Amino acid sequence: MALTLDNCSRIVDGEVRLKDVSLTLESASLNVLLGPTLAGKTSLMRLMAGLDRPTEGRLLWNGQDVTGVRVQDRKVAMVYQSFINYPTLTVRENIASPLKVARVPRAEIQRRVEEAATLLKLTPLLDRTPLQLSGGQQQRTAIARALVKGADLVLLDEPLANLDYKLREELREELPKIFAASGAIFVYATAEPAEALLLGGKTATLSEGRVTQFGPTVEVYRRPNTLLTAQTFSDPPMNTVPVEKRGAGLSAGEGQVWPAAGPLGALADGRYVLGIRPNHLYLRRPNGGAVALPAAVAITEITGSESFVHLDVAGQRWVALAHGVHELATGAAAEVYLDPARCFVFDAGGALVAAPAG
Repeated sequence: MALTLDNCSRIVDGEVRLKDVSLTLESASLNVLLGPTLAGKTSLMRLMAGLDRPTEGRLLWNGQDVTGVRVQDRKVAMVYQSFINYPTLTVRENIASPLKVARVPRAEIQRRVEEAATLLKLTPLLDRTPLQLSGGQQQRTAIARALVKGADLVLLDEPLANLDYKLREELREELPKIFAASGAIFVYATAEPAEALLLGGKTATLSEGRVTQFGPTVEVYRRPNTLLTAQTFSDPPMNTVPVEKRGAGLSAGEGQVWPAAGPLGALADGRYVLGIRPNHLYLRRPNGGAVALPAAVAITEITGSESFVHLDVAGQRWVALAHGVHELATGAAAEVYLDPARCFVFDAGGALVAAPAG
């Protein structure tokens, strides 16, 4: 069982929603669509569901062209960011509702409802109405209703975005187990890189309607093929700086010259863009061959367990993610430490040249 998007584009009123998307999703797989708002995640899911048709390209199901097949004639289920349950029906009745519409025999309905309720830990709640449930329980009910349909394709459009932190963490932990037990193709849209990493599976990064990379989630995170993919898969955004390699030095902005230490020394002379994730910048010198860079503090955000320190470095605004509380005065001179072994290197066109080993 496989869903293939073959060079699909969608244009609405002259606006490009999707451009040249080619993907193949296998059965019993979890596939994450990762990108910011307006990247094209929902447009892509609507195409997969059959709610919209591509302007160009086609969709194949097990090799058969289903581009023009109506959503009603496909085995697909969708769960939205705003969970939708029937307020006057019990959890049991909510879960069973699509099966009753399809005139499934009563015994089969009972079996599927109980199976889904067990999977989603809803068994003790089956006789309650949605108003008697927490937000997480209501969202689990919506997911259970999607699962009982026996859909081959289950689409989840940022389903945890409106839940509080604790409920999101609980469901993020449960969902991969649910996906593994189902056997369907799952597609999960999110704007949060951390959520993609937690869910695992495969990730497609999107930007302005284009898929920039698709592969195992950890691999895409560790080896983004372009600077655009790296920036999509980083929160806070990846720090970048254009440099020119000349012999043993790196010429950066504002006349700064940094030593081309560690792996950076092996680069051929030329122009590059360095990318450094916020958690790989240090306010205190770490062990090893870190390079000290002059900086100025722009602002500090303290969350309690960690601090986001915004710095001006070589004409660029950077963010360092530091553990603990760091109270730094705005405008104060500072040093930030860069480990050359933790740098991503992109060529002038944004293609990956080198990535950290770990």
